[in-house]
Amino acid sequence: MTSDLYSRVEQVIDQEIKPGIERDGGSINLVSIDEQGRVYVRLQVACSKCSASSITLHGGIERILRKRFPEIMSAHLADD
Repeated sequence: MTSDLYSRVEQVIDQEIKPGIERDGGSINLVSIDEQGRVYVRLQVACSKCSASSITLHGGIERILRKRFPEIMSAHLADD
């Protein structure tokens, strides 16, 4: 993926997704985007141990990113 796509995805995460996650005591950072359009993020603080993190990832983060960027296929948690 291009660095332009990375920058645009990072901007959406920082401006649209991160504020909601921070309100719940968590944090999110974009780690990478691979050639198949898979986005890898790191959820931290409260989100890293939250049982609803999978719902947040797929029902929220992935849905928003796929809607905004047709080239994004899925979202995943980055391995620590």
